[in-house]
Amino acid sequence: MAKRPHLNQLGAADAAARIATGKLTSEALVRACLERIEEREGSVHAWAFLDPDLALSQARARDRERPRGPLHGVPIGIKDNIDTEDMPTEYGSKLYEGHRPTMDAAMVGRLRAQGAVILGKTRTTEFACPFPTITRNPHDLARTPGVSSSGSAAAVADFMVPLANGTQTGGSVIRPASLCGLYGYKASLNGLDRAGIRHLKPSIDTLGLFARSLADIALMRGTLVVGPAPRAPRAGRKGPRIGVARTHVWPQARPETVAAIETTQQILGAPDVELPAQLERAMERFGAVTRYEGLRMTDQIVLDNLGEINPWSRDGIVGGKSITRAEFDEASREAQLARMQLAGLFDDYDILITPAAAGEAPADLTAIEGGAFNTLWTHMYVPCLTLPLFVGPNNMPVGLQIVGPHGADETILAAAAWIETRFRESGALPIRVG
Repeated sequence: MAKRPHLNQLGAADAAARIATGKLTSEALVRACLERIEEREGSVHAWAFLDPDLALSQARARDRERPRGPLHGVPIGIKDNIDTEDMPTEYGSKLYEGHRPTMDAAMVGRLRAQGAVILGKTRTTEFACPFPTITRNPHDLARTPGVSSSGSAAAVADFMVPLANGTQTGGSVIRPASLCGLYGYKASLNGLDRAGIRHLKPSIDTLGLFARSLADIALMRGTLVVGPAPRAPRAGRKGPRIGVARTHVWPQARPETVAAIETTQQILGAPDVELPAQLERAMERFGAVTRYEGLRMTDQIVLDNLGEINPWSRDGIVGGKSITRAEFDEASREAQLARMQLAGLFDDYDILITPAAAGEAPADLTAIEGGAFNTLWTHMYVPCLTLPLFVGPNNMPVGLQIVGPHGADETILAAAAWIETRFRESGALPIRVG
């Protein structure tokens, strides 16, 4: 007889269904998550703020109500650069220690309205930059979980919470999901409501989600889409039209990622796709956009205390002062031209397959991490999804990234389900590579 999972190991969909039918209370589920956190947090360091009494009071309130929505009573972790009115939001910075926003960000408000329990704030790097924090990868505590949504990825991967959210400027959702063996979803630019996220670079930063199953990603996304969520198209037996885009940073791929892409092509029969050269040209000017907007979205508290923040963020802010409006406008035009050409490519393909990360999680916990295989797609505004289909030579996860046309978020969810089915039909998962 199969061993029953501990309550903290339940997926969101399963837990929500049990709560809705009275087979499980939100309080029991939240207690199980808190017990897991107490057991593991001293090693993983996934949480920036946690108040067990506040979490349990929310759970008890949900248990006294009729279900408000599909995530009623389910605990969720909120990245600490997303405002919460009843918990501190410190943006990963000592400059904002104890900072209490006056209202929730739109995403948090929507989750509360739908009956979710806001368990706590997951640890982020300072201002969601690539400079590492103290969070560890739960699969191997000597390795990084990825940045900047470090705590969200680690908490979900370690069964501390079934769902968490994140933000992405470069690779801050997709790469941690890959390194931690999760399903990670980055929305199209405005696919999820970004209102109430401080220090946001308005033309780049995008919201995302973490879960341990594709069904849970779809459930949380459906909860957050205001109004009826569009129905995902059904992929027939022939499936979606798939191309493989290695991108201009392919030389950075490690052997395990090379093997993962080659295995994917064998299983799916997907051809290589040559991306328009304009995409690489747009990426050459990506820094002009982020530095220009980063400086202008930085508040006076940071500007007055540059010597007290991490050197990566400080250099970006100082560098932003040298970017002229003309340079920013030119970089923006190059990016828009690239988006138009990419949209034309999607006339022939429904989705593209591309690496989610260079390889397994690095053992270097102090290096400045980059999202080489992610930043292009963030800049192109397209939806992305990580599938945890592989394991590398050190028994660490290796993900596969799916990219779709701008606004086709439902399409990539449907395509991901079809791809996952094809992989399962081909043999046991995850597949060892490298």
